[in-house]
Amino acid sequence: MVFAQLSDIETCLNARPECLYHLGCEKPIARSTLAEANEQRDWRVWQDLGHWLIPKARKLYEAEDLGLELDNSIYALDSTTIDLCLKLFPWADFRSTKAGIKMHTQLDLSGSIPSVIDITPAKKADVRWLDDLIFEAGSFYIMDRGYIDFKRLFGIAEVQAFFVTRAKDNMRFTRHYSTPNDDSTVVRSDQVRKLTLPKAREDYPNQLRRIRFYDAENKRYFVFLTNNLQLPAEVIARLYKMRWGVELFFKWIKQNLRIKHFYGNSLNAVKTQIWISIVVYLIIAILHKKFKLPGSLHRSLQLLSVHSFEKIPIDQPLAKRDFRNNETSTSNQLTLFDF
Repeated sequence: MVFAQLSDIETCLNARPECLYHLGCEKPIARSTLAEANEQRDWRVWQDLGHWLIPKARKLYEAEDLGLELDNSIYALDSTTIDLCLKLFPWADFRSTKAGIKMHTQLDLSGSIPSVIDITPAKKADVRWLDDLIFEAGSFYIMDRGYIDFKRLFGIAEVQAFFVTRAKDNMRFTRHYSTPNDDSTVVRSDQVRKLTLPKAREDYPNQLRRIRFYDAENKRYFVFLTNNLQLPAEVIARLYKMRWGVELFFKWIKQNLRIKHFYGNSLNAVKTQIWISIVVYLIIAILHKKFKLPGSLHRSLQLLSVHSFEKIPIDQPLAKRDFRNNETSTSNQLTLFDF
C-alpha cells in the first residue's frame, strides 16, 4: 500500500506477471483484491505505526531554526476536508449531495511534522476538536477564526499555553490600555482588552491582546487576538503567518499521495489509506534529515515521491540529478526502502 501511494500499483505489478508468483500472488492483482484487504485489516495498525514514527521525526527536526528567538514549541491547528462520492460512501454524508471526511491536524512547525492527527466525519466542526487535544504549557497554538470559542480558548490559557488567532469583526471589547506605537510602522495598534458581553466575559474572564497589523505587500489589515501579553506585536504577526505551514502540509498530501481515490469504500479502508499516506510522509521526512538531503523538506518530499524506487545519490543535490541516467554507481545511494 506504500507502493500504491506513490505509483499505479495495478499497472506496475501486472506489468511483470511472471514475477507475481514469487510475491505470493497466483493471479494478476486487481483493485478489488486491494479493496478487500483494506476493508479487512484494522486501520489502527497503520495509526500505531504513524504514532511510532511521529516522535522519531519530531526529534530529528526539533532544532530547526524558525527565524524566531523562541524556545517554545509552535503548533499550527487546522483541518482539511477530503471529498467523497455520496453514492459510494453513504456513511460519510455531511451535505445533501456530498460526502466527505476531515483530517484534523496539529502540525509541529519545526520541520512541518504532524504531532496529532484525527480523522473524523466532515460534519464535526473544527472548534469541537479542541476538546480532544492536550495542550502543553508554554507552547504556542496558531489557528484561524474557525477555532474561536472563548470557553475553549480559556482552557488553553489555563494550562499556561498561548494561542494566536484572528479576531472576528463582530467581537466587542473594553479597552484597558494601549502600547504606544508609530502609525508609520506595520503595527497600527496594540491594545490589551477584556470582552464586553457578559456571556463572553464569563467564558474568558482574563485579558486579551488585540493587535491591528498592516500588510503592506498585499495592502490588507489583519487583526490578531492572543493571550500572550509580552512578545512584540511583530512577532505575534509572524507567528500567525507561519500557520501557512499546515496548508502546505495538506497541499503536499493531496497532490503527491493517493488519498482521493480509495481502495475500498468502508470507513476502515479510508482510514487505512489515509494513515498509510501519513506514514509515507513521515518516512520521507526522516530520510531527508538522516541522509542530510539538500534543499527543503517539501522539495525532497516531492522528488522522493516521484522517484521513490530509483537510486538517488545522496552526495548530489536532488534538483540537479538526471534520474533517467542509469549509469550511476550504486554506492552511496538511497531509495525510500533503505529506511
